[in-house]
Amino acid sequence: MLLTTAIEGFTLRAATQHDTRAILGFIKELADYEKLAHEVVATEDTLNETLFGDTPYAHVIMAELNGVAVGYALFFHNFSTFTGRPGIYLEDLYVQPTHRGQGFGKLLLAYLARKAVDMNCTRVEWSVLDWNQPAIDFYRSIGALPMDGWTVQRLDGERLAGFAKEFK
Repeated sequence: MLLTTAIEGFTLRAATQHDTRAILGFIKELADYEKLAHEVVATEDTLNETLFGDTPYAHVIMAELNGVAVGYALFFHNFSTFTGRPGIYLEDLYVQPTHRGQGFGKLLLAYLARKAVDMNCTRVEWSVLDWNQPAIDFYRSIGALPMDGWTVQRLDGERLAGFAKEFK
C-alpha cells in the first residue's frame, strides 16, 4: 500500500518489519517530547514480535516525504458495546518537529478517519497530555472533542502482577 496525498512528495504506507528501527526512533522522539523517555522499554525485538509477528497487536502507518520517513501513526481496534461496533484507538501520532506545520499530521489523522468510516467504525479516539496545548489546539481545529467526565485508569508493572494473583 502506497498512498499519494495532496501534498507533493508526501506519501503514506503500511509499515513493514524493515521499518522497526525507524518506528522505535519515533517512539523515543515522542517520549522525549512528552517528557516520558524514562518509560520507554520497547526494543526492536519487542516491536518486531508485537507489530509484525504471528499476532500483530497494532498497525503502523509510515509518513514519508520524498521517500524519507518523517512520522508515523500507530493504532489498533477497540470496541464500543454501546454502538456494538468497532473503533480505532490512536496510540501515537507523531511528525518530526522539523516537518510540523505542513499538514502531514492532519493527513495522517484524516487517513485514519477515512479508514474508520470505510470499516464502519463508530469512532477514532486517542489521549493527549493536558499540558500539550499545541496538540489540543490542533485536535480542536479538526473537530475532536474532549471526553469530559472520563479519566484514564491503568494497572501496570507490580500493581498489574499483584492484582492478577487475585484470580484463583
